[in-house]
Amino acid sequence: MPQLRIGSETIYHEVHGSGEPLMLLHGGYCSLENMRELGELLSERFEVHAPERAGHGRTADRPGPFGYGRMLDETIAYLDAVGLESAHIVGFSDGGILTLMLGLEHPGRVRTLVPISANIDVHSFVPDDYAHETVPQAAHEQLDRDYAKLSPDGPEHGAVVLEKLLAMWKAEPDIPASALRAITAPTLVMAGEHDVVARTHTETIASSIPGARLVVVPGTTHMLVSERPDVVAAEVRGFLAGVASGQD
Repeated sequence: MPQLRIGSETIYHEVHGSGEPLMLLHGGYCSLENMRELGELLSERFEVHAPERAGHGRTADRPGPFGYGRMLDETIAYLDAVGLESAHIVGFSDGGILTLMLGLEHPGRVRTLVPISANIDVHSFVPDDYAHETVPQAAHEQLDRDYAKLSPDGPEHGAVVLEKLLAMWKAEPDIPASALRAITAPTLVMAGEHDVVARTHTETIASSIPGARLVVVPGTTHMLVSERPDVVAAEVRGFLAGVASGQD
């Protein structure tokens, strides 16, 4: 069933495909719809789990501020609820941050990590006069439409969610690059060519994780998971195949 009870809360999630478990973690103010095509492509080879966090997609918001620590706890609770000891983790934007945090704080729960367009501090973004090009206006409008269509809290609650997200983004995350050296899972770092996260920041993330690979997808923005899901899926599948064969 799409609705899953975890403790006293209920979230929306979908599971598709068969094979080794792979969890998709969506971005802030997004839903699994932004990663649906990517998930469908990956489900051809993996059992894809796609939960929607509190205040996102079809999962109701909860009282209190957002924070990556709380989101991380919710992610672990999801793995427990569906009986997954470990999984491949593919996360976009906020989901990419959670992917890195899982690798750092719960290494036994991850098989591989694919953080996409992630950042580790609040000083990682391109200048404001360029940022509008990295998340096209059409993408912003689509996110608003998706929220209005999907949220059980109603379209008017979108402003509340955005306010809570902006407050979080101004203060978090704060992960020292040196801390990433502790990640032991095979890692593929991805970003868009014209990402809102500065290229140098993405390169720092990749170079700080032992053995990590870096792939920048040409002609894409921060929304590369929905702009070129075919390319992202091919890179992820190739990376995981390499890990399975011992080549990565």
